[in-house]
Amino acid sequence: MARHLLAVRAVQLRPDSPFTWSSGWLSPIYCDNRVTLAYPEVRSYIKDALANVIRQQFAGAEVIAGVATAGIAQGALVADVLGLPYCYVRPEPKQHGMGKQIEGHLESGQRVVVIEDLISTGGSSLKVVDVLRQAGAEVLGMAAIFTYGFALAEQNFLERSVPLICLSNYDALIAEAHNLDYIPEDALTSLAEWRQNPGGWKQ
Repeated sequence: MARHLLAVRAVQLRPDSPFTWSSGWLSPIYCDNRVTLAYPEVRSYIKDALANVIRQQFAGAEVIAGVATAGIAQGALVADVLGLPYCYVRPEPKQHGMGKQIEGHLESGQRVVVIEDLISTGGSSLKVVDVLRQAGAEVLGMAAIFTYGFALAEQNFLERSVPLICLSNYDALIAEAHNLDYIPEDALTSLAEWRQNPGGWKQ
């Protein structure tokens, strides 16, 4: 998975010229998994891999739920592969019309797996879990394309009792980037330091 993400530049590494996240953090990595939708081979790889995760880890799933907005397309693709009903969850209820926050059809008691594209702290993803649980769903877990592997995210998922399975992670990505000569040897220490303390990391 890491190799695919690097090949289509869904993930870019710039330890010497860091990106600035919306939080204000400086980051040597930028991940935009929406890019994978433009590449049929990678798109198919991801949907099949996520579907296999659900078959193996969440076999009782009855509904697939995507996280708006980046998880909407991925979730729909996975639901189609599995032949399951699909819905997606907005960050907030719609401000007009029916005022829905869950788009699609979901019945109380149904067993749901959430599809997300990217996990950072897990905050926004777990808000979706809360919405689904409030609607009466039984959330079996979440499957995502990539995680930064922050300790805070692991703690957040553990506290909410939400199993999380990701196709790739920061450590795997850095190792693959190094193997493919995307990054020099002397950048590895800086990249490791960022993952341990992203808010206090300096270039």
